[in-house]
Amino acid sequence: MSAPMQSRTTAAYHIQAVLSFALSAIALGAGIAFLPVEPWTRAFLALGLLYTITSTFTLAKVVRDRQETSELVTRVDQARLDKLLAEHDPFKVEGV
Repeated sequence: MSAPMQSRTTAAYHIQAVLSFALSAIALGAGIAFLPVEPWTRAFLALGLLYTITSTFTLAKVVRDRQETSELVTRVDQARLDKLLAEHDPFKVEGV
């Protein structure tokens, strides 16, 4: 049996990452909102911000999915190896 997967991050680190992301998005959004430019320029920059945020989430999901797939393949390979080693008896004589 394999051990349950352990979290690699602490709750404090998770909270820090979420707050950092939220603060940076809010600060940039406020900067765009109060920028002394025409409304269409402000709208273009806001769309750029939204596109960057959504593509960041997509990239993070793809990286996570690849890592999970890699870990699953590694666990399956390890289970196969463990089974082969458990069944192998180096002192067994064939045909006797």
